[in-house]
Amino acid sequence: MNESTTTRLTEGERRLVEINGIDIIDEAERTAKPVDLFWPWFAANVSVFGISWGSFVLGFGISFWQALLVTVVGVVLSFLFCGVIAIAGKRGSAPTMVLSRAAFGVNGQKVPGVFSWLISMGWETFLAIMAVLATATIFEQLGWASGTTTKVLAIVVIAGLIILASVAGYHTIMRLQSVLTWVTGAVTIAYIAMTWDQVDFAAIQAIEPGPLSAVIGALVMLMTGFGLGWINIAADWSRYQRRDAPGSAIVLWNTVGGALAPVLLVIYGLLLVGSRPDLEEGIVNDPIGTLATILPTWFLLPFLLAAVLALVSGAVLGIYSSGLTLLSLGVNIPRPAAAGIDGTIMTLGAVWVVFFAQSFLGPFQSFLITLGVPIAVWAGILMADIALRRRDYDERALFDPRGRYGSWSWTPIALMIVGSVVGWGLVINQFADEASWNNWQGYLLGLGLGGRDGTWAWANLGVLAALVIGFVGWLVLGRAAVRRQEEGIVPAPTDQPDQPNRVTH
Repeated sequence: MNESTTTRLTEGERRLVEINGIDIIDEAERTAKPVDLFWPWFAANVSVFGISWGSFVLGFGISFWQALLVTVVGVVLSFLFCGVIAIAGKRGSAPTMVLSRAAFGVNGQKVPGVFSWLISMGWETFLAIMAVLATATIFEQLGWASGTTTKVLAIVVIAGLIILASVAGYHTIMRLQSVLTWVTGAVTIAYIAMTWDQVDFAAIQAIEPGPLSAVIGALVMLMTGFGLGWINIAADWSRYQRRDAPGSAIVLWNTVGGALAPVLLVIYGLLLVGSRPDLEEGIVNDPIGTLATILPTWFLLPFLLAAVLALVSGAVLGIYSSGLTLLSLGVNIPRPAAAGIDGTIMTLGAVWVVFFAQSFLGPFQSFLITLGVPIAVWAGILMADIALRRRDYDERALFDPRGRYGSWSWTPIALMIVGSVVGWGLVINQFADEASWNNWQGYLLGLGLGGRDGTWAWANLGVLAALVIGFVGWLVLGRAAVRRQEEGIVPAPTDQPDQPNRVTH
């Protein structure tokens, strides 16, 4: 690399707004260490909202000890999957959905890309809504204005923070996350200390255990709500890693950063809600606001600030990555503009839910499970693809339909179709009244699983089935294709059935 190029890139790093989009990160900019991955993942997940998940888990009708087991296993395993996919970022210096072109083809990647963009938009909108509702509830507890004006101002401020940070990009976000980690972490610890007297171990021990189907259902919900909810953006934050960074270290710090706070927070949520089941109804519609009701008045403002900042932190990661996914779908605009477009859609979604929707948590969870099925298939395929590869990606070929990865790879697309059909057939719409548009699922549950009204209907087996179909399917069927790619063989164009040629450089 010549001196002028190095100088230009060094100046680019010092810019407030990241100029990189889905292009390959230059070697001079790849200065991050594996431990740096801890900060964005921890900051995005160290939110008091995690405590409310204790209510969702116990809602499956399982005991505290069963809930404790599925919390640890589900959260850690799901972020471990994120860590595996983060290895691809180090190998290819590109965003997650661009790297999946190696398996799906340069244009074929748009199939999972659409699902990825939708689930990212759903998550970031949900986090923004949570922040707005928490603001209104806490203002009401303080005796301040909490009506329409407060909500409008909250949306403007919260959406503005999310969009500005997302437009700024990687370097600004990394600095922001390292600060937010300490602020939100300290206030969350203070919250636990102030509410510890609410914990009643006798009440917790008295909770009856539930059947295996309920345990698995809670496990899948946790996996989908935590790691699998982030898995489609996992490599976006590792593409700045040094090329010689150990893959094991990337997996480790991604997993620790993502899972540490949620495990501890959900466990405390199990203790708190198990002791105070009266909190459960309020948590359904306003998790953070309900958790604030048991706090002393003087601590409400610090609690609100930390809660909102934690939610903003998670939404920032979502907007940044959804913008990259939008670019990977072929939208030819600068990365900051893509983040701005997604931020605008997020804001409009938040306005609709806060001011017009009667219920949002039910439809959101229904939406999450529905999109979680194809994303689980994709995640299984990409993890298998990473396991099969022995070399770094051909970065130029990721952008060239005539290169070694081709334009369309029909085997993984077929696996996505099969996995989605099977997966959707094994999940049900658990919110049939609030999201009646989704009542078509569960059509395979009558095959020995008791039907849509049986106990196994709530286990969400379809997400696990989709993940396994994607992983095992590509591990078996994709081995030959990966070997051809790594040998430098270009697939023949579909309109020219000649023998493959070797890549010339």
